[in-house]
Amino acid sequence: MDFIELISSNAVYFILGIGAFVVLILVYNIILTVKLSKLNKKYKKFMTGATGENLESQVLSRFADIDNLKTEAASMNKELGKVKENLLTTYQKIGVVKYDAFKEMGGKLSFVLALLDKNNNGILLNSVHSSREGCYTYLKEIIKGESFLELSEDERNALDMARNSNNYME
Repeated sequence: MDFIELISSNAVYFILGIGAFVVLILVYNIILTVKLSKLNKKYKKFMTGATGENLESQVLSRFADIDNLKTEAASMNKELGKVKENLLTTYQKIGVVKYDAFKEMGGKLSFVLALLDKNNNGILLNSVHSSREGCYTYLKEIIKGESFLELSEDERNALDMARNSNNYME
């Protein structure tokens, strides 16, 4: 038997098979059309914001915002560097010692105040209180943690307290 005889003797079955295949393709096509319609609705909803802006303009706007933030951060870092540089010259270490300047007086009304920067440069204030004479204040310059003038025991204690302080800003 050749091919043509096979087709002509079974033509009904071939036609039914092709018809069933066409129906399956048609159903599949309808399913795909419904899915595509749903996808289009989701896409339109996704691309349209509450104010009517589309997603692309929102993304571009966010990138512009990020660029602005980077510029601002760089500017702030530069300013922070200046502040840190200025902090090196501010008094950051403090030492205070209260004492009685004269034996007849009590209450420790006299004091020594040491103010140093990070490099241990600064001043030493000595305020001596006398009940008869009032209050006298003396200032001594401190360079690299040392004074060129002789220091009293209380002044040395205040200076050591300030030098050993680690409460400075870096």
